[in-house]
Formats: sequence, structure tokens, C-alpha cells
Amino acid sequence: MTERASSSYIHGTEPPEQQRLAELNRRTNPQFMEFLRLTPDMRALEVGSGLGILASDVAAAAARIQVVALERSADQLAAAVRLPSVRYLRGDAHQLPLPDQSFDLVYARCVLEHVSTPERVLSEMRRVARVGGRVAACENDVTLLRFDPACPSFDAVWAAFQEYQARLGGDSRIGRRLYRLFQRVGFSRIELSIQPEVHWHGSSGFDWWVQNIIGNVESARHGLVRSGFATSVRIDEAVQELTELTARRNASSVFAWNRAIAVR
Repeated sequence: MTERASSSYIHGTEPPEQQRLAELNRRTNPQFMEFLRLTPDMRALEVGSGLGILASDVAAAAARIQVVALERSADQLAAAVRLPSVRYLRGDAHQLPLPDQSFDLVYARCVLEHVSTPERVLSEMRRVARVGGRVAACENDVTLLRFDPACPSFDAVWAAFQEYQARLGGDSRIGRRLYRLFQRVGFSRIELSIQPEVHWHGSSGFDWWVQNIIGNVESARHGLVRSGFATSVRIDEAVQELTELTARRNASSVFAWNRAIAVR
């Protein structure tokens, strides 16, 4: 799911984190694939394919879709889902080892927030898309996350999480800049949209969504503590606050993924 750079990837690749990301894929892939408007015989490139769950779903979405899945992490590639219609390639998103105008569709999800130079990655994605092909991205702006009733302990740790990611060289708010980034690398026909996450007590996704956010914090716990952005006690308080929220009958949460798609 992400193009991982050891200096900027905040979440790590431990088994609990991989399980969280696998479940996140399962729940969010269908809407994202609708956004991609997949059609038979497409040649697609996924930049930052992780375990290949999304790439495999894209390949299976219509007849004869061929997917090249690029990932930097050798461990992720070794564990990736295998399908005949998905070819895995190890490489850096900043310098794609692929020829110009090779793909009908080039997409990345939750990648630009982790790379050192997102403009360079987008420029490379544009380079390998054919004329008339499309380039798409889905990214975070974590400031859009809202819980009600308020969770002040979590809010404090979430703010620390954002600052820590910035220290690592990432940008947890990059989703708000997608239009400007796409313009900067030469796109003119750009469309923006959001993919909502709206959950409330008693809805089928509420407990999962809260646990997903807890997993985000837990994946960064060691770095947050080591760097001095948050103490382990403060993180425990935030996790406890969210855990208790799931039992509150008046609780709800709103978030939105930011998306952009453009024609080459």
C-alpha cells in the first residue's frame, strides 16, 4: 500500500501492522476501484504496492487487466499476493524503472505522504502513463479525523503523530495539496473527490474504524517515545480513551480520504 522509505515511513512492517493494513484494504478497496474506473484490457501500474492486495483486486476487476506492482521493500514483495496477471517489480517511486508512456492507468494510494519528494514521484507517474491515460492518487489529511464525544488525550497524541511524521520527512496532511501537486507536475485535466469514512456506535464499521486508528498510533509508538514526541503513558491514555469510546452509545467518527485523478 505504500512506497516505504526507511527514513520516512512512520508505521513499520511488523505483523500487527500488516494485519491492520490488510483489513483496511479489504474495506476500502471496492470504493477506490470504482474511483479508478477500471476497464478490460487495461495495463496498470501501482506505485507502492505493499503486500499486493490492492494490485490483485485491480487485476481481478475486469477481463485481461495486467498490473505491474512496484514496491521498494523486499520483505513486502516476498510476502505479496501472487496472481498471474500481477507482475511485481522492486524499485524506487522517485525513479521508476519503466519506459515512457507504458500504462493506461498509473495509481498510488497512501504513498505520497511517505516519500521524500512527492512532486518527483508524481512526475514519474505522469511520465510512464500514455497520452490519454490517467494518473490517480489517494492520500491522507489526518486533520480531517473527528471523534465525538471529544477525545482530548487522543487529540494530543494525534498531533504528536503528525509532527513526528514531519520530522521523519513525511507529510500526514498532503491530501489537501493534491490539486496543487498535480498542477505543478504538468497536469491540467484534474478531478478531485473524497472517499468518506463515516461511522457511529452500532454501525457495522465503527469498532473496526476505531481499532484502525488505534493501530496507527501503536505502529508509531516506539518512534514517538524514542523521539520524545509522546510518552508511553500518554499513548496508553489515548488508546484507553478510544477503546472506551466504542462503548459509548452516542459516539461517532468522520473522516475522508482525499483523491485526485488526471488525464495525461
